[in-house]
Formats: sequence, structure tokens, C-alpha cells
Amino acid sequence: MTGYIVLGLLVVLVVWLIFSYNKFVTLINRAKEAWADIDVQLKRRYDLIPNLVNTVKGYATHESEAFENVTKARAAARGAQNIVDKGKTENMLVSALKSVFAVAEAYPDLKANQNFLSLQTELTDTEDKIQASRRFYNGNVRDLNIAVDSFPSNLVSKVFHFVKMELFTLDESEAAAKKPVEVKF
Repeated sequence: MTGYIVLGLLVVLVVWLIFSYNKFVTLINRAKEAWADIDVQLKRRYDLIPNLVNTVKGYATHESEAFENVTKARAAARGAQNIVDKGKTENMLVSALKSVFAVAEAYPDLKANQNFLSLQTELTDTEDKIQASRRFYNGNVRDLNIAVDSFPSNLVSKVFHFVKMELFTLDESEAAAKKPVEVKF
């Protein structure tokens, strides 16, 4: 009789380990999928920026510093190797984009240009999608991090080396990070 109880407890323990392990795999894959959504939207933004800069350059050729800053910030953001660096470089890019839109405000013909208006619309849409993707990613990472820290699932995370992931946050100390890129005039 005691053997059946021990065997039953072992079966329950093994089943629990399997379910816990699969839960971590699911959480990690959801977080990776959510990051891929962010990455797609960031790449879309990176692809729009050269068109935006070229359109504005056509009207404001003497504003080269703003264009150089956007180009440098875009390159830094594309080259960021981890999520924390990505957040920092995205802050720089948002700030640089704001300066380009500030330049554009001084040129009424540019604000009426159909290509510029189309780029504004696409960039606004992209910014909204980045924000939604970031919320989705951070929610998945939060769930994973809670599972890594919570008892008894933390025992499984330690045994199988599941680790916490970084949230994709923006630097709240910068004014640029507190507001989305304003692209409407």
C-alpha cells in the first residue's frame, strides 16, 4: 500500500514538472513572438525614416544637423544589441524625429506635400503599433518573470535554467520618452 502512495506521489510530481516545464516554454515563446512584433514595427519605422528625411531635405536643405542626428540615431537603434540598449537608442531616435518635424513646421509647402503627409500617416500608424507591441511584449515578459520568481515554479526555473527577461522600457526621465512622436500639424 505504501508503495502505491509513493508511486502515486512520484507520478504527480513528474506530471507537475512536465506541466511546469511546458508553461515556461510557452511563456518564453510568447515573449519571443511579442519581441518579433516589436522588431517588425521598428524596422518599418527605420525604413520610413530615410524617405521622411529626403522629403524634408528637399524643402529645408540648410537644416543638415537635424538630418544627421536622425541618421545617427537610426543607425544606433538598428545596431542595439540588447533590449535595454534598444530602449535607450529608441529614445534618441524619437527625440531626433521630433527635431525633423519641428523643422518641417517652418515650411508650409512641405506640410502640404502629399508625400510628406503620407509619410506622416504611416509613421503615426507605426508609432501606434510599436506602442501596442511593446505593451504586449511587456505583459508576456511580466508573466514569465513572475513564474521565474514564484514558488513552486521557481524550483523548475532553477533546475532547467529558465531566467527572467528584460522589459522593453523607455527612459521616463526624458521628455521625449513621455510623449509619442507628434506627426500631425
